[in-house]
This record gives sequence, C-alpha cells and structure tokens, in this order.
Amino acid sequence: MHIQANNVGIEVDVQGRSDGEPLLLVMGLGMQLIAWHEELVQLLVARGFRVIRFDNRDVGLSQRFDHLGVPNIWAAALRHGFSLPIKAPYSLDDMARDAIGVLDALHIDQAHVCGASMGGMIAQVLAAQHADRVKSLTLMMTTSGARHLPLPSLKVRTALISRPRGRSEAAVVDHMQAFFKLIGSPAYPSDPQWLRNRLQAAVGRAFHPPGTARQLVAVAAHGDRTPLLARIRAPAHVIHGMSDPLIPVAAGHDLQRKIAGASADFIEGMGHDLPPALLARFAEGMATNAARARQPAL
Repeated sequence: MHIQANNVGIEVDVQGRSDGEPLLLVMGLGMQLIAWHEELVQLLVARGFRVIRFDNRDVGLSQRFDHLGVPNIWAAALRHGFSLPIKAPYSLDDMARDAIGVLDALHIDQAHVCGASMGGMIAQVLAAQHADRVKSLTLMMTTSGARHLPLPSLKVRTALISRPRGRSEAAVVDHMQAFFKLIGSPAYPSDPQWLRNRLQAAVGRAFHPPGTARQLVAVAAHGDRTPLLARIRAPAHVIHGMSDPLIPVAAGHDLQRKIAGASADFIEGMGHDLPPALLARFAEGMATNAARARQPAL
C-alpha cells in the first residue's frame, strides 16, 4: 500500500496479526523492501511480530526526488576522503523522519526496529533522536561512520559506484549479480539462479540509479554517528559478518562498544548479504533482543 509519511509518498508492506508487536525493517542503499526475504518475514510473524517493510524514499515504489538532480559521486567521495563537508540532496535524518512517518501513518506509537547497512545507519538516528518510538534496536552489517574504521577495498569501492555495461535488463542484472557475488558470504554462497531470479524481480519492480546516487551521498554526508550512539537507550543487538568486504566487521565491534548494553552476534563466513541459511538465526536474534525490552527495569 502507498501512504504519506513525512510528506513523502512511501510504499509499505505490513504482515502479521494486527495485535502483533510492530517490527519496522529498514533496508539499505538502493535496496527495496523485497530485499527483506519473505521467508524472514514469515519467521518473524511466527514469533508474534507485525512486520513492516517499506521502500525508502527514492527507491522502489516510493516517491522519487529527481527534481533535486543527480549528485557527482566522485566529487562527494573525494570530499569525504579529505573530511570536507558534503552537500547532499537530503539527509539520513530526513530518511529517519520518513520511517517515523510510516509509524505515524499506521498509528503505531512504538516499534522494534531493525536496520541493515544504510538502513542500520537510519536506525541509529531513529533510536537516538526518536527514542520514545523505538522499543528495541537490531543493527545488521552497519557502521557508526567513525573515521578510524577500516574502509572496503578499492575493488569493492569501485564496484559500488560502477555502472552496468548496457541499459538492457539483462545487462543491469549481470552487473548487480557480479556485485552481490563480490560482497556476499563466502561460507554461505547464494545459488546463482536463485540470486538472479531475485535481482530480476527487483529490477522488474523498480530500477532507479539516480535515487541510489542521492542515497549514497546522504550516507557520505552524515559523518560520524558516535555522539548519537551514547543517546541510545533501547536494548540493542548487533549482527555482523566476519567476512563482510563492504563494511568490515570492525564496524560491528565498534557499535557494540559504543552502545550501552549492546549484545552482538558476529558470524563467521558471513559477508554483506542476508544468506537464506542464516535467516532463522537473524529472526531469533531480533526476537531475543525484543524480549529484553519487555523485561522490567531493575
């Protein structure tokens, strides 16, 4: 369904009983709500959650911001490398307000929140700046943005901002499949045809590279979220792959250290994806962390 959230048109999918505990899933850079596997959604519904997925602004079926222009990715990367200010079309704070708008539109006062990659950055902002709306917080394969943390390899960074060799759907899917293979989990490799089918479904649903570019610059412009982390009071759980080539596992350790009382699950052989073999483990981690929010304060 399509709703208005923070005065932005946002596409939303809600599954589970109406009296289930709301769980808001926030996806990463350029990724649509369908990137949260349906199997994971059903595992969470079976645990009593009312699962809410949505397309972030500028991707999927949500409102596009083409009137803001296409940013110069290379210039933004150069400024980021020299710690210079970056002017972004919009900010992660704006995207966090979109997420709050989703809860408002669904008449939800509080929700458990799980964010992956860029979605985890948005979730950090949510939990710090809108603490009264977040019951528990799960951060998957994400980072505080602290400058001392290791960067992905040059190969991965180059692949992140590279373009398909053609404009056909097949060329786009080929390009995306190569990138996901590069950043995927070495111990849990995706079946090539399964991955291709998922990517074809995503491209067929919506494909809008300028929106991804604007999101990428928003990430670069946001900087170090360390000061925000000290304000997080919701029970937090960090999930991070020990073989993540895009956001190295040091970022997960950094988050656990900086968020008071945070638990963590560092998974050997996991990269920067959501392998089907680990979905039950992810669901259990979210549910266990959510249960911490129900425990009375000592």
